[in-house]
Amino acid sequence: MWQKIKNLYHFMQAVIANFLYGFPSKKIKVIGITGTDGKTTTTHLVYHVLNKNHLTASMISTVYAKVSKKVYQTGFHVTTPSSFFIQRCLNEAIKKKEKFFILETTSHALDQNRVFGVKYFVGLITNITHEHLDYHQTFENYVKTKTKILNQSQYGVVNKQSQEYQIIKKFIKDKNLILFDYAQNINFLKKQFNQLTEYNLENYAAAFTLCKILGLETKAIIKAMKSFSFPEGRLEVVFDQKFKVIIDFAHTPNAFKKLLSEIKKKFLKKNGRLIHVFGAAGLRDQAKRPLMGEISSLYSDIIIITEEDYRTEDFNKIAKSIAHGVNKNGFSFQDKSGSKTKDRKFYLIIKDRYQAIKQAINFARKNDIVLLTGKGHEKSLARGKKEYPWDEKKEVLSALKNLNLL
Repeated sequence: MWQKIKNLYHFMQAVIANFLYGFPSKKIKVIGITGTDGKTTTTHLVYHVLNKNHLTASMISTVYAKVSKKVYQTGFHVTTPSSFFIQRCLNEAIKKKEKFFILETTSHALDQNRVFGVKYFVGLITNITHEHLDYHQTFENYVKTKTKILNQSQYGVVNKQSQEYQIIKKFIKDKNLILFDYAQNINFLKKQFNQLTEYNLENYAAAFTLCKILGLETKAIIKAMKSFSFPEGRLEVVFDQKFKVIIDFAHTPNAFKKLLSEIKKKFLKKNGRLIHVFGAAGLRDQAKRPLMGEISSLYSDIIIITEEDYRTEDFNKIAKSIAHGVNKNGFSFQDKSGSKTKDRKFYLIIKDRYQAIKQAINFARKNDIVLLTGKGHEKSLARGKKEYPWDEKKEVLSALKNLNLL
């Protein structure tokens, strides 16, 4: 009941914002990108390709908003901001004579009416996997909400080979929607970008398909893609000497499976170990926690469970839930003296994220990879009811310096 009242409040805000700025999405081609994983990378990739081909575009992503040449920070833990901010940015892009506007769109924004009134020219779903079931209750409800973006679009891009597509089909209401399958372009792009991880290959295929809809030639798209740099906190190598330190925003079971398997396959050298540092957000989907622990334990050699925005939830409860999954694959629990353990596979629980990072780096030997997931680009940590400043990259560099490695 309370959520319905909040949704009504957001609906009224969206109506006012649309009227205030004159329904700007009718005057510019809006590209909506949603999905459980990969939506930020895909948003930035499409933005890059369009601007490289002189098709001026603005965007709002999880990392930041960029309207013409002006950059706006979108806030802590926010992907799709308020209706007023969205409509203002759309209106500003029109004034700057931008041709396209790329809007990274969450299921929460779709469900809460924050993007009400936005008419998408193209709607893209990267994938839909286990996430946010605390909010949506069932996977089918989650898919239904994501599918709203297609029902607000003239063209749609999905992976027709995915399991979730069978559910997506049930909720497509617009019979005039023209739907494209990005899966058919994966093999082609694999030949063009053989160093890409599997999950980023899917992001590239989705972006490629979308750019083709917008009228770009294949050669022009590929050329632009080859100069693309991943957004902050996406498979970002922070340190690369005797061992590597990589940070990534992955925070779902699906993202873990794809990221860790690819790192093990393409990045990890012979005799190298994968040291994984992660946690799970408090007051969010609890069912995914043991799944994340179990998946990490399939690929990692050392796991350090730490804080990741535990909010008002008991950190030890979160850690215990993750550990339940880790224990399924023969990991032994160690306290900080685990640095001297003879067991190849073990895990620790260190609440303070900085100390967890420092301990992971201290464990690292030649050819190892220290992987930090869950925070990526974010600039705060939610502890209790407060947001504390946090920059994952800066904290890594600080730990390396304190350990005399920089």
